[in-house]
Amino acid sequence: MKLVLFSDLHLDAPFEWAPRPLARRRRQALRDALTRIVALAAEVRADALFCGGDLYEQDRFAPDTAEFLRQSFAAAAPLPIYLAPGNHDWYGPESLYRRIGWTPNVHVFSHDRLEAVTLAEGLTLWGAAHCAPANTDGFLESFRVDRGGVHLALFHGSERSWLRAQGSGKVPHASFESAQLERAGLHHAFLGHYHCPVDAERHTYPGNPEPLTFGEDGERGVVIATIGTDGTVARERRSVRATELGDVDVDLTGCATAQEARERVATALTGRTGAARVTLSGELAPEADVAPHDLEDAAPWLEAIVVRAGALRAAYDIDAIAEEATVRGQFVRDVRAADLSDDERRRVLITGLRALDGRADLDVL
Repeated sequence: MKLVLFSDLHLDAPFEWAPRPLARRRRQALRDALTRIVALAAEVRADALFCGGDLYEQDRFAPDTAEFLRQSFAAAAPLPIYLAPGNHDWYGPESLYRRIGWTPNVHVFSHDRLEAVTLAEGLTLWGAAHCAPANTDGFLESFRVDRGGVHLALFHGSERSWLRAQGSGKVPHASFESAQLERAGLHHAFLGHYHCPVDAERHTYPGNPEPLTFGEDGERGVVIATIGTDGTVARERRSVRATELGDVDVDLTGCATAQEARERVATALTGRTGAARVTLSGELAPEADVAPHDLEDAAPWLEAIVVRAGALRAAYDIDAIAEEATVRGQFVRDVRAADLSDDERRRVLITGLRALDGRADLDVL
């Protein structure tokens, strides 16, 4: 049997980091990703389409989203579609899942315990739902299969060993240990929750199919899984994203004007598409007046640029100034003698020297 797995699409996500027009485009990109996922399932002649949760945002969904989902999955019929609600799209009285008149090819798991669905002779799918936005117990705590054959699971949950290894700030939901899968009699679990892709021996996280924020890495998208008669799983990953959210570091060392900084940012972004987050570093000439937000239109061919200051410094020669028999030389000597932390001392020095130069841009990067 051939399955297509995706999860963590997050339709109607707020994209709080993005300006409003970009946020609207990003939400449309999520819908376009689902359209590509359904088309891919048809292209590879999948026997079923799985969603491991967080299909949409329960706190934000619109009636238009509900109709979009209904039409998208109805158009895929007779392809069976199995949905396992997560903590963001949890199954409750006001759930979108309960409002839609799904076509017969769509099955929504609706209980916070694993329940069986027969996929084919000798092949059983066990699925579960989050029925609250938090505090869902692990689905495997006391679970054991009760029949023979090959057993698959579909749910939204946190594999604990990966979480510990990554030191991630990801909040655990319906957590479990990978060893529990074998003890439960499950051959493989298809999961949602971690946006980072994971291909483990007995479980798979596909990762979010369309970028949600900057800093994402790994081969995210959908997983095409072929299930052997002995329960073995062969996996192939496919990207379905249409846009990029890239991270770019730009060294502004030596730039003496905002125009030079702007040109350096534009050069670094040449050839890129989508949106980019630019982190500035280096040593600017003291006379440079560079504000990160002024560089956010340096590459107009991109959807958006988010600019932030990293290790960016004004290149005053503090040692040389300290030797001067001037007001600013005395200022440097006094600040150096003050009881300040290194960062406080740097900020006071740069702010004071800028003020003594008659500059109005006193914010220290």
